[in-house]
Amino acid sequence: MKVILLCFVVSFSLLAAAFFIPKRASNQNTQTMAISDPPVSNPPVHQSPLHQSPVHQSPVHQLPSSQPIELGQVHWLRDLDAGRTESQKSGKPILILFQEVPGCSNCTRYGNTTLSHPLIVEAIETFFVPVCIFNNKGGKDADALKLFGEPAWNNPVVRIVRADNQDIVLRMPNFNSSLQLVNGMRRALDLTGTTAPLYLELLEEELSAREAKLETATFSMYCFWTGEGTFGAIPGVIETEPGFQDGKEVVKVQFDPTVTSRADLEKLTLPKSMTACPKNEGFRSDREPKYYLAQTDYRFIPMNSLQACRANSLVGKRQSPDAVLSQRQLDLLKKVNESPKKAWKNMIGRKDLAAAWVEVSEL
Repeated sequence: MKVILLCFVVSFSLLAAAFFIPKRASNQNTQTMAISDPPVSNPPVHQSPLHQSPVHQSPVHQLPSSQPIELGQVHWLRDLDAGRTESQKSGKPILILFQEVPGCSNCTRYGNTTLSHPLIVEAIETFFVPVCIFNNKGGKDADALKLFGEPAWNNPVVRIVRADNQDIVLRMPNFNSSLQLVNGMRRALDLTGTTAPLYLELLEEELSAREAKLETATFSMYCFWTGEGTFGAIPGVIETEPGFQDGKEVVKVQFDPTVTSRADLEKLTLPKSMTACPKNEGFRSDREPKYYLAQTDYRFIPMNSLQACRANSLVGKRQSPDAVLSQRQLDLLKKVNESPKKAWKNMIGRKDLAAAWVEVSEL
């Protein structure tokens, strides 16, 4: 009972501070956001380059109903020469997909997963000139295959090239993982002098961690709302979940063992009275994860696990989480703010980001 009462007092104090601490003037260099405030409309201080430059903002266009599933949700040019012209005009690299259409199960799976991931789609359409070459057709498609030495009737392959067709990064033939493409895009941006957006870096970090196999540790504390906010800001932590175990409030933490360890996490949080549990068994989830985020309109925005961790921590500190979001996520947030009576759905905890994005887009 004392633990529950203390948790209530701490949470009430945070919410009270959110209501009574005045916001700073708009001409200052920092921006604060109360937990219960609506999302800030001005750009945050730590904004990503994507939010700073209108050159890298791409509008969302309706896909043609005839779009083959092998191509996912990306709007592709179907002519290499047209792609080169656009690349010369915009200065963006060309991202070429060599794909079999209609294709085998490997081709359709790549289209339904990697090429339908909302953040990957946004990065492709924003920072690159997307061109698709069918590897099972004649004409200009066959000419493009010959130019790059690509085999016909093959599994999906991606290349990122300059307008002169020279590779910027190594050829990407791994159709079983989204990581190779995300890593390739991030490296191509670095090599062409474009700062990669934070949302793409976070996606790369999460995909890399999951492929390395996440490890789990459970920590007990006086209040799991505070605990989840604390762990969500620690480098190497990919996913957090509040709940109960052995009669205590706990947070289950999934982390990248190549970045941090259970001992490191305990060392960082022990001064805040958060202690590692001797086991991870018996965990029961709380019904309200990402408590701080859940008190704002950001709860309606589909995010991957790492984005949600970082965003929840920032909101808990009364800071705007806009910097960890993509432009299209921010555009959706604007629609939410403009139509508060719409039946927006809570997207916190949604694992299938592509399905969640389709669902929210249909409202």
